[in-house]
Amino acid sequence: MRLSESLRVAVASLAANKLRSSLTMLGIIIGVAAVVALMSIGQGAQQQIQRQVQTIGSNLVTVVPGQTQQGGVRSQAGQAQSLSLEDADALARAGTLPSALAVSPERTGFAQVVSGSKNTNTQVVGAVPAYLDVHSTDVATGEFVSTSQINAASPVVVLGATVAQQLFEDADPLGKTLKINRLAFRVIGVMAAKGGSGFGNADDTVFVPLTTAQAKLFGGRNATTGAGQPVSRIALKAVDEAHVDALIQEASEVLRARHKIVGTNDDFQILNQQDVLGALTQITTVMTLFLGSIAGISLLVGGIGIMNIMLVSVTERTREIGIRKAIGANPQAILLQFLIEAVTISVLGGLIGLSLGAGISKAVDVVFVSTAVSVWSMALAVGFSLAIGLFFGIYPARRASLLNPIDALRYE
Repeated sequence: MRLSESLRVAVASLAANKLRSSLTMLGIIIGVAAVVALMSIGQGAQQQIQRQVQTIGSNLVTVVPGQTQQGGVRSQAGQAQSLSLEDADALARAGTLPSALAVSPERTGFAQVVSGSKNTNTQVVGAVPAYLDVHSTDVATGEFVSTSQINAASPVVVLGATVAQQLFEDADPLGKTLKINRLAFRVIGVMAAKGGSGFGNADDTVFVPLTTAQAKLFGGRNATTGAGQPVSRIALKAVDEAHVDALIQEASEVLRARHKIVGTNDDFQILNQQDVLGALTQITTVMTLFLGSIAGISLLVGGIGIMNIMLVSVTERTREIGIRKAIGANPQAILLQFLIEAVTISVLGGLIGLSLGAGISKAVDVVFVSTAVSVWSMALAVGFSLAIGLFFGIYPARRASLLNPIDALRYE
């Protein structure tokens, strides 16, 4: 029997039992749809992280607190306030960092921001004018915090685009008063939208003068010296990407000298965007593969369903097999016939599941988070469903091919 004829017979056999064939395909459909949808969510998250990091700039270097030890107790990295405004001033001093264009000390925390009957819990960044240059951002309307406002610790605030929309909708927020942790602040500007969502979203942030954040909102003291005005991080902008390593070395030498560090136990960490991007990409890749593996389990369940239904089909068509063998069909032809039926079920289920998975991914992209359906994830899902059909179809097909024609003709 030619391959085209075998395929026609396989389709006719499946069409004769539409409900059973549909239920058999259901496991493959669900499995492929789950693989495509979950992997698209993971890939979308990875691409979004890459876009956000690239938007910030590849020449950004960030100094954050590291581990500190007090009274024999070692703190976790990033928890202690081991950086101060004086450290930032030392780094910003002319000639100290030849590889740096700008230095931005920042004090961050989360607070409740209230305007009238509307409120939101968002990140508050105590910033200096250099923040705009270091983070490659700009103000859409109004102005950013100024040096005079920093010197006076003025109660002024600049809103991120998302916060401005949440609190004021389409109204102009400039000059309006809102409260941050029950303290009144006057809105002086709104930042240009940068896009993005989730952790570190610049649009879901408000900015106040650095000294205002230190004195009125977050307070604290330096964990290393017990004095000074603590900052959460110090952002540095290198001359270009080629000067990032040199800037890291220069900043490390200055801070080690200021903190009187001997040996390798630094109380700070210096991160660059490529390190952050690499770590986040690795995490999202592992999570994507993990989600895809979980979804793949349902494909195995679907394969077991295919084997089960093909065994039933072999039993029902035993006399047919006997007749075909009696008129000259060889075992290979019988094997191929039932194998084609198993593969047809899995491939049709895979294609339907592919469409369903793409639809789910599109719906998630519209309603929740960004997704990305890649060609390789679709090919992987359909290819795996094909392999499932071959693997779980081979046993019933071989069983059919080995039937004795005399015994098969006698079967009732």
